[in-house]
Amino acid sequence: MRFKGLDLNLLVVLDALLAERGLTAAARRINLSQPAMSAAVARLRDYFGDELFTTSGRERFLTPRATALAPAVRDALLHIHCSIISSDPFNPAQSDRRFRIIISDFATLVFLEKVVERVAREAPAVSFELLPVDDGPDELLQRGDVDFLILPDFFMSSPHPSVALFDETLVCVGCPTNKQLPRQLTFERYMSMRHVSVRFGRMLKPAFEEWFLLEHGIKRRVEVVVHGFSMIPPMVSGTARIATMPLRLVRHFKKTFPLRIVELPLPLPAFTEAVQWPAHHSSDPASIWMREIMMQEASRMAAPL
Repeated sequence: MRFKGLDLNLLVVLDALLAERGLTAAARRINLSQPAMSAAVARLRDYFGDELFTTSGRERFLTPRATALAPAVRDALLHIHCSIISSDPFNPAQSDRRFRIIISDFATLVFLEKVVERVAREAPAVSFELLPVDDGPDELLQRGDVDFLILPDFFMSSPHPSVALFDETLVCVGCPTNKQLPRQLTFERYMSMRHVSVRFGRMLKPAFEEWFLLEHGIKRRVEVVVHGFSMIPPMVSGTARIATMPLRLVRHFKKTFPLRIVELPLPLPAFTEAVQWPAHHSSDPASIWMREIMMQEASRMAAPL
């Protein structure tokens, strides 16, 4: 079908090309043969009068024209998907929908695990793909490549809707045999001790407590950096190291790792874990259903203290 001279089928090709920046990967993304993909790209270049991407060595770069087209093309396809294709009533018991969620190991263990268990009972064919915290979640949300982002609310992007799930408190933890960790920890002692710190993604984004300290110009003595909270217990066990962890997660790990809990000597506020979704998914029945389940399960969680 053509609209003002443009074959609308080519929008799907263009979207894949803009996302993958390579013919082979784009063809695989939309299940198109290599010759058919090459022909479609030639037609796109002819229609827009632009090469769309250039090659330098092994890297491909979008032209300014292609960069400008990317958000408009993605928005158009998302509107078609959410407003037309997905307009049928959603039946959880018969759906085989896969939800892609960017989430930390902390939120997975203390919260999403309950959601997954419930969904398995109510919608046995529904599945999940859990993704690590990404350096650029805004782009993934904008493209509709993920269904949800579950993180502390201060990490959320304003253009997309979000809702609070639960509040969490941070505590200091160490090994029960750590003689350097007193029952009442002063700020000076906290700063002088060796720390295990969590940082996320390729850009090593800091966890909440490190972000808070850096905002106030304070730098700790970090001896070990890990990419998830679940790696902290083995890194403090049998050592003089300490770490800062969400209280619910500490209680989760105390079943298998003995951890000593000490109140932080910092004015760290409780933080709020929230869920965010692409604006285009706000009226998607499947997304609405999943958000309702998340809110219900979050409301059942006991206060952290």
